[in-house]
Amino acid sequence: MKKILLSLLFTLGILYAQEAPAKVVYDLTTKDLKNFELRILSAVVSNKAHYESTLRELDVSVVIHGGAYKFFLKEPAASKFKDDKALLSSYQTLGKRIQTLADTYEVEFLVCGVGLRKHGLEKKDVYDFVKVIPNASIGLIDKQNEGYAYVPIRD
Repeated sequence: MKKILLSLLFTLGILYAQEAPAKVVYDLTTKDLKNFELRILSAVVSNKAHYESTLRELDVSVVIHGGAYKFFLKEPAASKFKDDKALLSSYQTLGKRIQTLADTYEVEFLVCGVGLRKHGLEKKDVYDFVKVIPNASIGLIDKQNEGYAYVPIRD
């Protein structure tokens, strides 16, 4: 009986181990808040749930550049985005939702270092869980070479 149980567990372990996680890298350049909420905040949760229902993991990375920097600022009112009323009215809730993606759903956020400087921003200006990378192209190249599917999120 023990041999049968161990054999079954071993077989299930092999089957599960053979199913590599699905991987996606979102190329996030949109400056549109509704687009960001729909295509990142909501879609990532839905996609994760789908893969979980099939007993498969989904690894998610988001490369941030273009107009998307503003969504990841600790204090947008102290930045060049200070006149964006939609952002200022929702950034606290937005920040919590993004933090949940990072903490609960293990989403990796990578921000373009060149673009940060171009926008007059520094690492201290973005959420602590956001990793600064040399530039967006390098992040996208690296992720695609690691087998991540490419999904652009533009305006």
